[in-house]
Amino acid sequence: MAMPEKERLERARRDKRAGKAPSTQAGEFVREEVHHVREGKHGARSTKQAIAIGLSKARRAGVKLPPPKNGKAATKRSAKYATRAASREGKPRSRKRSQSVRRALKRESRQAASRQALSRQATSAARRRTAADRRRAARRAAETKGPRVRRVAAKRAARTRQRRRRAAA
Repeated sequence: MAMPEKERLERARRDKRAGKAPSTQAGEFVREEVHHVREGKHGARSTKQAIAIGLSKARRAGVKLPPPKNGKAATKRSAKYATRAASREGKPRSRKRSQSVRRALKRESRQAASRQALSRQATSAARRRTAADRRRAARRAAETKGPRVRRVAAKRAARTRQRRRRAAA
């Protein structure tokens, strides 16, 4: 896996300073991966795989992302490996391994990063979340927003409510 772009690292660091959740910090790396697939740098077997590559890069860059709670044992192992790799940065990785990974990814389809595939993945992920989960996430987001951004968001929400009332009437 190639080094993440400097801009991505900066954005992730900015998110960390702002007190955002590790998953938000990791979002930058996932976005980068989606762009790579779209540019044709490499493919992915599924949207999930493209996301997983981004998360792995985030872990290697030092984002404190825990392995998935109810993931497969192999996934947890790979997450643990990436986290460990972050602490041994600078030491050479197996050249043969990274070359074969890249070669395998180059053979995969670019369909995984299409708008439709990403939309399908987001919908199915959202469906798995409970109402309590969403509420907790919204509260956390509001806390890290800060007064200025919160005010803008409140105004936007009020405008949306007004528009909906007008449409209903």
